[in-house]
Amino acid sequence: MNYKVQLTKTDEGYSVWCPGLPGCWSQGETEEQALENIKDAIKVYINAKIQIRR
Repeated sequence: MNYKVQLTKTDEGYSVWCPGLPGCWSQGETEEQALENIKDAIKVYINAKIQIRR
């Protein structure tokens, strides 16, 4: 499944979040690092939601 993300440059690097998954966000020193980090955050978010439903 694909999710759209929003990426913003900050003073510390980059902030990234997934509007379709409330509360799912991450950050990174570089754009590439932030995008890799949000992939992990999305996986953790989805796995947590699955566990809650069980």
